[in-house]
Amino acid sequence: MKAVRFHEYGAPDVLIYEDIEQPDPGAGEVRVRVAATSFNSVDGNIRAGFMQGPIPVVLPHTPGLDVAGTVDALGAGVTQFEVGDRVVGFLPMVADGASAEYVLAPAEVLASAPSSIPLIDAAALPLVGLTAWQAVFEHAQLVAGQRVLVNGASGAVGDYVVQLAKATGVYVIATATERSIDKVRSAGADEIIDYTTADVVSSVTEPVDVLFNFAPIDPDTFRAMVGVVRSAGVVVSTTVWMPAPGDEARGVRAIDMYVRSDAHQLSELVDRVDQGALRVDVAERVPLADLPALHARAAVGDVPGKVVVVPTA
Repeated sequence: MKAVRFHEYGAPDVLIYEDIEQPDPGAGEVRVRVAATSFNSVDGNIRAGFMQGPIPVVLPHTPGLDVAGTVDALGAGVTQFEVGDRVVGFLPMVADGASAEYVLAPAEVLASAPSSIPLIDAAALPLVGLTAWQAVFEHAQLVAGQRVLVNGASGAVGDYVVQLAKATGVYVIATATERSIDKVRSAGADEIIDYTTADVVSSVTEPVDVLFNFAPIDPDTFRAMVGVVRSAGVVVSTTVWMPAPGDEARGVRAIDMYVRSDAHQLSELVDRVDQGALRVDVAERVPLADLPALHARAAVGDVPGKVVVVPTA
């Protein structure tokens, strides 16, 4: 089968499109015929060798943490799926991923795929959707009537957070650029601050219960934003390389979150997609053979939206 792997850490050109042996599922695993995976920024960090401590992959390694596809074979003890089932999942970070024609997945991380969107596009949901779900409902514990500020609302995670927060009955203030204002507004934001032309802190006229951060941000700017969070509020951030600031004197908690795979939560997201209550945005679809070029584009900031990667052109 065809796959993209890297045999050493380094720049995007260490990624090689090559033939490898098709894997066989072990106990508790399924083999998935991959319809698509997606690109996530952590893929580039793993490939470059920046994540060897928290994510110790074995070389050669196949990237691709998201998978959407069809169950092709069952390992011993798997009873919740049948061959031919359409599934999605967030794969274990240290295992070989779905940048291949087939991938092995623990059955426990998979959920039935949405039926209302193309299976290829469903690969854009698992990792970023679960990050958003856990940010909103586990860490922030949002309830109707609250106010939130979402920094990085036009990104893949931020887009889902805006949608989930708005559906919960929360007032959403979002940061964006002029290019992405329409997208953020259609996700449900009540207020949009163009951070390239306005000061975010002075633009928030009433305190918020939660500050979400899903984008690289200057540390001083981040600390200033905490000032708009009410006493006993919370800051939730995914930029774990730069710890989120809190305000102990006012009881503002800071949470640096790490996403985990959760098939039940993923099923909840799938249900919302099929009910028309959650939009899955795909900016681009690229063939698997072009994954090295996609990594190179991402390294210079030239990937403005969610990209799915398809084994067959």
